[in-house]
Amino acid sequence: MKFKLSIVFSLLVVIAAPDATGQAPDAAGQNPGAAVEATLEPTHANVPYGDHKMQVIDFWRADGDGPRPLLVYIHGGGWIGGDKKRRVADVKPYLEKGISYASINYRLTGEAPLPAPVHDAARAIQFIRSKAGEWNIRKDRIALTGGSAGACTSMWILCHDDLADPDSDDPVARESTRVSAAAVAGGQTSIDPKIIEPWLGPNVLQHRMINMAVGEQTIEDAIANYEKHKDLYYEFSPYNHVSGDDPPLLMTYGGDMTLPSKNAGHGIHHPVYGVKMKEKADRVGQECHLLVPGTSESKQYANPTGFLMAKLLE
Repeated sequence: MKFKLSIVFSLLVVIAAPDATGQAPDAAGQNPGAAVEATLEPTHANVPYGDHKMQVIDFWRADGDGPRPLLVYIHGGGWIGGDKKRRVADVKPYLEKGISYASINYRLTGEAPLPAPVHDAARAIQFIRSKAGEWNIRKDRIALTGGSAGACTSMWILCHDDLADPDSDDPVARESTRVSAAAVAGGQTSIDPKIIEPWLGPNVLQHRMINMAVGEQTIEDAIANYEKHKDLYYEFSPYNHVSGDDPPLLMTYGGDMTLPSKNAGHGIHHPVYGVKMKEKADRVGQECHLLVPGTSESKQYANPTGFLMAKLLE
């Protein structure tokens, strides 16, 4: 089967900056910060899925016979920063295989703490499904990808019970949030400080993602008010939602297994997050693959792209 691809290029100047928000490479191994990047203009840009200025989607439509599978990218940045911008290298390989692509923005915790960032992403999936006819999307073949906080959100959606409300007056809310698969990089499988400090050591709590997630300006305040935020920490930790009927998951991490974690950035993306998630997935029977150089590999998939294409095109 052949697919046609029409590409419109523009140039985007990107200035590299220190990783202050915890941005990690995405699941395809891409890193922000190259000097000059070509971008692939979306078929539909900044489509609103809510009333807030951050609740917008970019969508690239793939050609092909019949409704097309879809990959949705959720950006990282600790739920504090980041953006949905994508490069040709991120999008084009999927379009060439007849897989459409979407990338979303969502509210950030500096303005709207949990549940806003994660529920926004789930709402975006529902909105995209509501556009299936217009955008030629196959509703039963939607996968997620992203790095860092985007990975955490992706895993949460993958493992969480369906948020669809069949009795809602809102047609978008009646759509399913369930997806077919997720491939993620450097993701937090728990955000609960009482869980991750024993896993990773005290440095992980120095990352602002943990306190900002619940609207606290410092980790000291977050710990002091832990009982107030305990339910949020539990609910938005993907580890707590893993079950045997969850769709397939592939996780990638850097190879530094040093414990305790060396600093906030090392801790917030530590491979132990993936080890813990895979251990639980294996216990309950969820298909789960963990790629950590020198520590863990998959017998079936060498990289996230191969995994995602297999799951979306099967």
